[in-house]
Amino acid sequence: MKNFAIVISCIFFICGCAVGPNYKSPTMEMPQEWPAQSSESISFTSDPNVQGWWKMLEDGDLNNLIEQALENNRDIKAAIYRVEASRASLDFTSGRYFPNVDATADYTRTLPSSNGAIQFPTASQPVNIYSAGFDFLWEIDLFGKIKRSVESTKASYQASIEDYRDVMVTLLAEVCRNYIDLRTTQARIAYAIDNIEIQRKTFELTQSRYKAEIVSELDVRQAELNLANTESEVPTLRVSEAASLNRLAVLLGELPGSLKEEISDYKQPLSIKENITIGLPMDMLRMRPDIRRAERQLAAQTAQIGIAKADLYPSLQLSGVWQVQSRQFSGLGNINNKTYSFGPGFQWNLFDGNRIRNMIKIEEATTSELLVNWENTVLSAAENVENAIVSYTQELQRMDSLDNSVTASLRSVELVESLYKNGLTDFQNVLDTQRSLFVQQDKLASSRGVALQAFVRIYKGFGAGWQLSATETSSQKTEVDDK
Repeated sequence: MKNFAIVISCIFFICGCAVGPNYKSPTMEMPQEWPAQSSESISFTSDPNVQGWWKMLEDGDLNNLIEQALENNRDIKAAIYRVEASRASLDFTSGRYFPNVDATADYTRTLPSSNGAIQFPTASQPVNIYSAGFDFLWEIDLFGKIKRSVESTKASYQASIEDYRDVMVTLLAEVCRNYIDLRTTQARIAYAIDNIEIQRKTFELTQSRYKAEIVSELDVRQAELNLANTESEVPTLRVSEAASLNRLAVLLGELPGSLKEEISDYKQPLSIKENITIGLPMDMLRMRPDIRRAERQLAAQTAQIGIAKADLYPSLQLSGVWQVQSRQFSGLGNINNKTYSFGPGFQWNLFDGNRIRNMIKIEEATTSELLVNWENTVLSAAENVENAIVSYTQELQRMDSLDNSVTASLRSVELVESLYKNGLTDFQNVLDTQRSLFVQQDKLASSRGVALQAFVRIYKGFGAGWQLSATETSSQKTEVDDK
């Protein structure tokens, strides 16, 4: 018994070591500021407040859609279940630190042969054996295989949380993007209807002047052509409007066509009432869930190297059995009928055709691949943010020019219609100015949409929105150690 205690003490002393590399978080040198940082419409800070960034649009319908999507979206729910499964996997792996204990109970009825391999005297009656007790098996973590397994599973669990957050970021951006598409399409429809009304009045005017034999039939047919061409744009826009509504419904976990009553009618174009505020390049590494997920996946894979290397070293198990045995069932209550056995088991692979060493090489190569994937994720994220910043700032300038163009076109239509009524210009000028007005108004509506989509891409590029504490899952609330 004294020798066994000494063995146990040595085992626990050895268990402090773990083979394989200790993980270190990857780093990448980032610029101090964005190349496109010089902009009056965007403010840059090292501590940006990104919670509820979509509220800068000051649209109640959008806010309600976001709340419903976070509550009912199917992708969010699936991500939550993945987190719960990953948490259970971590608890399962952590359980390997402890022995496996089973309760056992057996009954056998034996009649040995007097002419078998082992000679027994002739037995006239079978022998009954009753037994009940416990057995245990305990794998001793001599070289850190279990420790590395827990490290890997824990990092995978943390990666599943980042995956949930990435799904949330994508969902917020998708709801905003489709809502912007909806309002942009509705703005284009409104402009088309306004132009249809203007062109219908012109068509009626040409009909009256034709009947009065002031103009030729050509003016009438040209006016009719212009009106019909503009009217033909509306059905196509209605299709886009319905597609945006249906997509929003699915994002909210509802059937297509169910949002018509929940979204108010179009009133005015969406706009951002203030300068937006975003972080610096280093903040992107800290905030983007896909970068954080890639880093956790790298940590999980690094631990796999240690798991593979542990197979090069001996493994040790402690096993034992304690039972009460008796030929009578009543004898199970007598502790003097006990029987037990326990002791260590040793195993060391001496030859396997280099399978273990090749498995180590596989794990090392996979780890290097995930490091490159992390670096590529950072580069792609920086590219997305930079492109979105440029798109947003340049589109705002384009919007200003188009706004001036629309103002000039409206005044031109008023002037040319007055001149045409007084016979001071031909009808071709009327057609050209009306067509130009519709084109410029449609461009302006589209430009507003492009600028707002770039606004969404900026905040999605920073991974903004997952910080909402109200939507944290129960699994996500579980304390996670700092990386």
